[in-house]
Amino acid sequence: MSEEAIERLGGAESVATARDVLARESVEAWLVGGTLRDALLGRPLHDLDFALDGDAEGPARALADAVRGPAFTLSESFGAWRVLDRRHGVTFDLTPLQGEGIEADLAQRELTMNAMALPLAGGELLDPFGGRTAVEAKELRLVDEEALRRDGLRTLRLARFVAELGFTADSAAEEAVARHAARVTEAAPERVWSELRQLVTAEGVLEGLALAERTGVLAKVLPELTDLHSIEQSHYHHLDVYDHTVEVLARLLELERDPEKVFGKDAGRVEEVLAEPLSDELTRGQALRFAALLHDVGKPATRGVRDDGRVTFIGHDAKGEEMIRSAGRRLRTSERLAAFLGALARHHLVLGFLVHSRPLSPRDVYRYLRRVDPVEVEVTLLTCADRLATRGRNAEPAIAAHLDLARELMGAALDWRAEGPPRSPLRGDELAREVGIQPGPELGALLSELEEAIYAGDASTREETVELARRLRQNAAP
Repeated sequence: MSEEAIERLGGAESVATARDVLARESVEAWLVGGTLRDALLGRPLHDLDFALDGDAEGPARALADAVRGPAFTLSESFGAWRVLDRRHGVTFDLTPLQGEGIEADLAQRELTMNAMALPLAGGELLDPFGGRTAVEAKELRLVDEEALRRDGLRTLRLARFVAELGFTADSAAEEAVARHAARVTEAAPERVWSELRQLVTAEGVLEGLALAERTGVLAKVLPELTDLHSIEQSHYHHLDVYDHTVEVLARLLELERDPEKVFGKDAGRVEEVLAEPLSDELTRGQALRFAALLHDVGKPATRGVRDDGRVTFIGHDAKGEEMIRSAGRRLRTSERLAAFLGALARHHLVLGFLVHSRPLSPRDVYRYLRRVDPVEVEVTLLTCADRLATRGRNAEPAIAAHLDLARELMGAALDWRAEGPPRSPLRGDELAREVGIQPGPELGALLSELEEAIYAGDASTREETVELARRLRQNAAP
């Protein structure tokens, strides 16, 4: 590590605070792990990792008092504590040495880039495994394959680092991960989901997934995805289902970067929706990446071939929703996220079926929005990525027609999201009295018809709505 990087790290305000507190507590400490890696890379230092020669609880509480933030146990098995400095947006992780001394601690880490230590009180960088060289080469190198045996989650973490840092894994590390891929399932599902979430939301998600797939780790954590390999599709597709799925994610990433290319003046509103928090520490846009990966998982179970030789996947949308919910239970995701992803799988075909019905009437638009609610914005975007990734026969005209329709429907979907569906100027009980109908299914059906009519502009005032309701009842009478 360069002298400039050491000086910059040592002079950071949060590091200085920790140094003063730990000195008062008479605790010998080292900056370790990702902190040194990030300093060398010139990344912002929001997470500070410390190895302590002794128990971490007392020092953590003292540090929490100094920064006026909370302190809590991070890992009972490792004795680790976390302190949050919310004023400066910094997290301090304090962990007792794992082994007899700092050298033994570093030897237990999985990657050389994380096996460096800098004495907090001052001194030379400890780099027994060439971590600095690995960082400079942007390469992931294992300290010892034994680290993968001790914690199988590290096989997935390697792919996550590829996605987050833009590093590559050297051949020895990749081969070792492939040998230990099955161990990833030994980790708690919550830990697996946390790593997977960080991988998929990282800038280099495609590269990280590629490594996880090559090493067999992806097949252990998301078998629904890798089961798409070698599932051939119709002549409208140029790729099998797995490669098509990866291509859908790639096209979605392009739309994330430049939504204006497809959605024009509505791009800003699309970005606002995607930035909204959803669940599981994911925004709607980040969750949409998982939807891109999982929208076709129902295809292997529903593949068929017609008499004319055409390949079909009838019902794969509904099957996909079922499988996504099952995967969510396995990975311990929230029910809200599983429902969101399931709804996107269930509805991802709807817009495409409307392409040949253009021009759409207001009632057609209403029925689309009502059917795909509450994912009307996200599914409209997902279908664009799906269509852009489908380049078989007659691809270009089909893509152009689909994007034109999606652009038209996106404005309506954004308005629907902001304002909600149209409301009748009468409450249900008021309508029932006006037209002489009892509460029940018939009233509910009438209210639905009125909502569609109001959206289409056929009624707006109370009087117009009552008159329309009476006509609808007369027409429905036998």
